[in-house]
Amino acid sequence: MARALAATKVDDRAEMDLIESWYRRELAKPVELPRYRWEPVRIGPTWQTEKAMGKHYWVLPECTLGWAGLAWCGRWLQVSRGIPWRFTLEQARWWLHWYAVKPDGAWVYRDAVLQRLKGWGKDPKGACLGMNELVGLCRVADWDGDQPVAADNPDAWVQIAAVSLTQTKNTMKLLPGMVTQEARARYGIQVQKEQVHALGDTRFLQAVTSSPATLEGARASFTLLNETHHWLANNDGHDMADVIERNATKSPGGTARTVRITNAYEPGEDSVAERDREAYEAARAGIRGTAGASKLLYDSLEAAPDAPLSAEAAPEVVDTIRGDSTWLHIPTIVDSIVDSRNLNNRSRRFWYNQITAAEDAWMAPQEWDAIAAPNQLVLPEEPIVAFFDGSKSDDTTGLVGCRISDGHVFRIGSWSKPPGERGHGWIVPREEVDSSVAAMFDSYKVEAFFGDPSDVRDDEGERFWEPLVDDWHRRYGRQLSVWAVRSGDGQHSIAWDMRAKERTARFTEAAMRFVTEVQDKRFTHDGDRALRAHVLNARRNPNNFGVSLGKEHRESRRKIDLAVCGVGARMVLGAAVRARAHV
Repeated sequence: MARALAATKVDDRAEMDLIESWYRRELAKPVELPRYRWEPVRIGPTWQTEKAMGKHYWVLPECTLGWAGLAWCGRWLQVSRGIPWRFTLEQARWWLHWYAVKPDGAWVYRDAVLQRLKGWGKDPKGACLGMNELVGLCRVADWDGDQPVAADNPDAWVQIAAVSLTQTKNTMKLLPGMVTQEARARYGIQVQKEQVHALGDTRFLQAVTSSPATLEGARASFTLLNETHHWLANNDGHDMADVIERNATKSPGGTARTVRITNAYEPGEDSVAERDREAYEAARAGIRGTAGASKLLYDSLEAAPDAPLSAEAAPEVVDTIRGDSTWLHIPTIVDSIVDSRNLNNRSRRFWYNQITAAEDAWMAPQEWDAIAAPNQLVLPEEPIVAFFDGSKSDDTTGLVGCRISDGHVFRIGSWSKPPGERGHGWIVPREEVDSSVAAMFDSYKVEAFFGDPSDVRDDEGERFWEPLVDDWHRRYGRQLSVWAVRSGDGQHSIAWDMRAKERTARFTEAAMRFVTEVQDKRFTHDGDRALRAHVLNARRNPNNFGVSLGKEHRESRRKIDLAVCGVGARMVLGAAVRARAHV
């Protein structure tokens, strides 16, 4: 496109206007939404469409610098010698959203995560971002009516960061062939092995793999974090990510940002990529203290949770998630998938872009997501059962319900300590929990309600939950058809202490049955993000009675309490169904 335009000897601005017009025209066309046997999971605004006049169209930001950046890359960068750079339309949509601005000129997104299958083109995309941030059109200079006018950044300092020099090479080695001779002359660009200088050394792009202490205080205007699924505690990955985040935060006007590119991470490794996804999921779930992650542009295209890993299914599945990356050769990928030397979970991560379960995971993400039914509503007056798990400060206090008619599981409420400074001294608000329990009884016909008050104590050494659970017993016990404890001196309609040996056995049996019923798709759940996070955080926990669920280790920050409530609610359902059968 740009070569043909160059032949007309138009000036740079006119050529860039034509390139921009091409993108605008192509992205304004109706979208044909194919139907697949295994619909992919689409995450991020890149995939949003709207319907008008019976047709679907891509939702694009109203206010963005992205059009100018797309045009700049088309004019000054190249795929190879003589072949101008052109983004796929999928990449272009992401670019437009990344450079979206608010009416006051502030960025819509502070950071981004781009997660794709291997070979999609994340490194070339990162190289383009680096060059655009170095000398391209990436900042608001003025306004033309309600639209921003783009300009370069005179204070550009770009970093390509990774935990090893090899990882930075994936991006840096693209620059010598990507930057045209015209661009080198126009901007005084000098491309070296690990750094790029421009405009008389006033602009700087560098590959960084230094220690976190060395990076502290760097005033980078843009940082690309490469392969964050490899950024771990044992290679200083978390410390590097923290330093980069602090450096961006203190940038003048908050204009510095970061983009993280990654494959699907391996759960349990506690990588930067895993923490980014957890923060994003927590923000979607509305968990307190995670509002900052709402400014994270998370973009991923993942295979359907129930997509088979087989020679018959793989060609179609890979086609659903490669997006516009048509250069990926599907037969070669299928050969890798069916090769018995390659582990299934690794094939799912690399070629299905799926976040697969850790080896000791209690539940696989694909299994849990396959039974999500977020559009199912539990209506007022419907018969339900519920389970409560109480904590004081560190763990989550949860309340989960289960509809008796079909076993549908849904979160009623949860209370977790906010992160950071806001969490210091935090104690679960018992009055809010009490209000939620009262609202549950007002809204539904509750036939059974078990609660594990735990052994946590208040500052005076008294049991933290016992008075409230006893109060619930007095208020609601008479209307419950099934009691938690019916025999002996400890009769109670609600209190169900899991520490007792016989109850540990009963809960373990319920936990094993829960997993089997999820795998067999015997029930559905509401798709709640907090409940999902807790289910996927849980690890297999063998005991004398079978395999229950537990934390990955005692001090783990990954909570599982809502998963415990889900198992408990299904366990209580069984008791309620048996009681009905004997009526």
